[in-house]
Amino acid sequence: MIDANKLLAQFLGANATGSLRQAGGAAKQQLDALGLGGFGGGAAVGGLLGLMLGGKKLKKMAKGTVGYGGAAIAGALAYKAYQNWQQGKAAATAPVATSADAGQVVREFAVDANPAADGRPFQLALIQAMIAAANADGHIDATEQRALFEQVEKLGLDAESKAFVFDALARPADLKAIAASARGIEQASELYLVSRLAIDVDHPAERAYLEALSHTLNLPAELVAHLDRQAQGEPRGIQ
Repeated sequence: MIDANKLLAQFLGANATGSLRQAGGAAKQQLDALGLGGFGGGAAVGGLLGLMLGGKKLKKMAKGTVGYGGAAIAGALAYKAYQNWQQGKAAATAPVATSADAGQVVREFAVDANPAADGRPFQLALIQAMIAAANADGHIDATEQRALFEQVEKLGLDAESKAFVFDALARPADLKAIAASARGIEQASELYLVSRLAIDVDHPAERAYLEALSHTLNLPAELVAHLDRQAQGEPRGIQ
């Protein structure tokens, strides 16, 4: 059986220092140069997600965000965005999550507390969403896909976990399937949030993908702006 929490941690980085150790190679050098050493400098760009971003523009993440990783980051950031939205705060100046928020996530936003709408562990839906977003501009070509496969082989994952990752890397993005995995607005917010972490909004194809995803997830524009704020410290314009 797939250890969904462990696999999600491999994608996001297990913790503030572990994410850099797992990123390896060029991704690690770029992170070091930008001062984005794992989640302490912002949100996740370590682990396998960092490798998928590879030579793409590494985004400047929200300063002072969380000092934790793995399954915790998606729930904490999405919950903070949701709270700020419900309280009517302006996205541009809303407070971003801190490490103190990690222990205050309600069950609905705890990614390991509730299955996806199809009954699978929700962490697997988050991984599929990240992979689809990272490849929104066709960045992961055959050569890079083989390199990722080689990295996955080195992680010591069980056969079922490796098969899941390989299948997700090879499968075309399916917005409807991603959205259908969400059980309520809470999980929809988390799917958008992790996709936002893997997107370069300066790239037209990726920005279009993210906008299409938010519409498919049926997220309110104001909530989307708050999710953007948590992911990168600056909201997209509210449509």
